[in-house]
Amino acid sequence: MTLKTNIYLLSIMCLFALGCKKKPKFGDKSLLVSENGRYLTTGDGKPFFWLADTGWLLFGRLNREEANTYLEDRKQKGFNVIQVMVLHDVPSRNVYLDSSVVHADVSKPAITPGSNYKDSVAYDYWDHVDYIVDKAAEKGLYMALVPVWGTNVKTGKVKEAQAKVYAEFLAKRYRDKWNIIWLNGGDIKGSDGLKVWNAIGQTLRANDPNHLITFHPRGRTASSQWFHNANWSDFDMVQSGHRRYDQDTSKNEKLHYGEDNWKYIEADYKLKPIKPTIDGEPSYEDIPQGLHDTTQPRWTDADVRRYGYWSVFAGAFGYTYGHNSVMQMYKFTDKKPAYGPKDQWITAINAPGAKQMQYLKDLMLSRTYFDRVPDQTLVAGKNGEKYDRVLATRGEEYAMFYTYTGRNFSVQLGKIDGDEVKASWFDPRNGKITPIGEFENKGIKEFNPPGEPANGNDWVLVLDEL
Repeated sequence: MTLKTNIYLLSIMCLFALGCKKKPKFGDKSLLVSENGRYLTTGDGKPFFWLADTGWLLFGRLNREEANTYLEDRKQKGFNVIQVMVLHDVPSRNVYLDSSVVHADVSKPAITPGSNYKDSVAYDYWDHVDYIVDKAAEKGLYMALVPVWGTNVKTGKVKEAQAKVYAEFLAKRYRDKWNIIWLNGGDIKGSDGLKVWNAIGQTLRANDPNHLITFHPRGRTASSQWFHNANWSDFDMVQSGHRRYDQDTSKNEKLHYGEDNWKYIEADYKLKPIKPTIDGEPSYEDIPQGLHDTTQPRWTDADVRRYGYWSVFAGAFGYTYGHNSVMQMYKFTDKKPAYGPKDQWITAINAPGAKQMQYLKDLMLSRTYFDRVPDQTLVAGKNGEKYDRVLATRGEEYAMFYTYTGRNFSVQLGKIDGDEVKASWFDPRNGKITPIGEFENKGIKEFNPPGEPANGNDWVLVLDEL
């Protein structure tokens, strides 16, 4: 048998029998959907736990120095994705007073011929976007870009034909940058401008096949309601929203889960075909409950922890954090801020919740990753409702239980491998682990978290095979 024949046979085996894959465009930095369809991986097959911050107005409100400060802070706090609007308004202007488009037409980006962000003379709106995208890449951060915020489409400022031209411009400008993710939509129902959203999604996919795309929906809705089967959508995203149980006004919506964001994830998890899902906008830290009445109580770090652990344990592939001041890059000089922010963004980046999010990511990456599944049968007896709900998840050799109130709960042992298990308490506030003891891995056992039961006395019980 000749060498040429051997090579030919090996290539045929690779193609048909072994399922050899093409090397991803951006190598190890590429983001891909895992083989089981539940999670994200990097190009080298390693787990990618999405931990995002909502820096929605980053491109418009911060200058170069401020943007660098913000991105470095988020890197140091363990975030790996920044969710940001490319166009908040049509037209949008940045801090340098550069306009984004000509005559409020998204199909006509305001480009200075021959300019780039290293040229201070001909610097334009898109040069500033380029600068921040590249600066994020230097820090290992992915940029999840919303092409145009949903209200602009709903109010008729963006037509289908314009959307196609604009999406092609974006795709061609950023398709060779490894750290891009596309968030179509923007706080909007898919049914509000359905043709425009599909035009954007399809055009992005046709011109940029190597970056992930999803849809950022309106509060109390999920992108899967409109786009789960769309060929341009790689994963599902929910916005569980900012209202309390008693403030929910979406009773006529298809999905009505109140604050129970885990229910959105649970619903997406059951859909076919299998796609990853995530809560891309839960309640923000320090934002009024219900958003618009600034006299209402504010969501706290305990609340953002609850949404994080609830959704991840229910099967989400990551979590998006937000802070009222940071998402709008609030400064005391702002004349009309939204939702009554208190601290300037430069102070709010150090809010307790922002510091605590990395512990969730670290915990999930500390055990085997792709074998993890949600499993509520681990909770023995009657589970609680609302804040008393215990969420459970497991891999083959471990199980985890999240309680927001620190109440006693019972566990059905024997669901993971091993004759014995080692139990520990994990503190979501500081990431510290306290050993409990070792137990026979069978029967039902009650666990008593540290402290007295109360909202925000949250703990994770971790069981590991011995």
